[in-house]
Amino acid sequence: MIVSPSPHLHSSLSTRRLMADVIIALLPAVILSCLLYGWKELFLLGVSIVSCVGVEYLINRFLLKKPCSVGDLSAVVTAVLLALNVPVSCPWWVLTIGAIFAIGVVKMTFGGLGQNIFNPAIAARVFLLLSFPTAMTSWDYTPTGLFGSVDAVSGPTLLGLVAEQGLDSVAGLDWTQLLINTCGGSAGELSALALIAGFVYLLARKVIKPWITLSILGTVAIFALVYALVAQPAMGVGAFVAFHLLSGGLLLGSIFMATDYVTSPMSDWGGVVYGVGIGLLTMLIRCFGAYPEGVSFAILIMNMVVPLINKGFHQRKYGRA
Repeated sequence: MIVSPSPHLHSSLSTRRLMADVIIALLPAVILSCLLYGWKELFLLGVSIVSCVGVEYLINRFLLKKPCSVGDLSAVVTAVLLALNVPVSCPWWVLTIGAIFAIGVVKMTFGGLGQNIFNPAIAARVFLLLSFPTAMTSWDYTPTGLFGSVDAVSGPTLLGLVAEQGLDSVAGLDWTQLLINTCGGSAGELSALALIAGFVYLLARKVIKPWITLSILGTVAIFALVYALVAQPAMGVGAFVAFHLLSGGLLLGSIFMATDYVTSPMSDWGGVVYGVGIGLLTMLIRCFGAYPEGVSFAILIMNMVVPLINKGFHQRKYGRA
């Protein structure tokens, strides 16, 4: 029996409840992606969940020889996020390798949930992008739905189009289309509205605080505004800012992965610094880097900086003004 000094605070909050709330918040994006991409997306979700849960179970059962931790639902959250971060045309075995890397290497090697220094889904996506670039950049350009009979057309995402052909290639784009984007990309890029609904749910349930997400989006907006004033894109300054806020994986990353309890700073001001760093790195990669999308790399890099941020910014201690 371990006795510690008072005060003793008790709460009904549990890891399982938190993870269940995250899954519920992801449901609008999952449902919409399945409606637009059909059975292929359902299949990838199933492969990802079975792989992540299976790997965690096997490692607990045969390597660590400790009670199974799959009941906390963290492996399911990682699986859903990973499936939303890959193209619907991604081969199932590539996704399985990503699941093994996410759970077996990034999570369980460091001791399991609460001890990993990188977000498993983000690390797995970057690993797959570097290891299988063709599979991870082959996009179904036209979602066909659950009962669609037309084959999807392969093509670049909107960010990829800008990287290849410049800003004028999306000059005629109505930014309001990005609220429900059916232009293609990973399943997690299809609807800003669905992701924002999940964000509102997480805030209402007090699962996350808004500072990290808002600081990321604010930094991206300011950077895009300054860049647009200099570059003067044909789409206009306001549309350019909206384009960067609503396209790609920015909302999915800033709402569901950058806010991960384990790999984000503990203090509010530390979270702001963390978010500003992610937003800045994202836009530097998008505007000047070799890859059209920079959210995953930005979160992964800032995960490494979190210990330093925690040293510089401390949360107010209980009972002190």
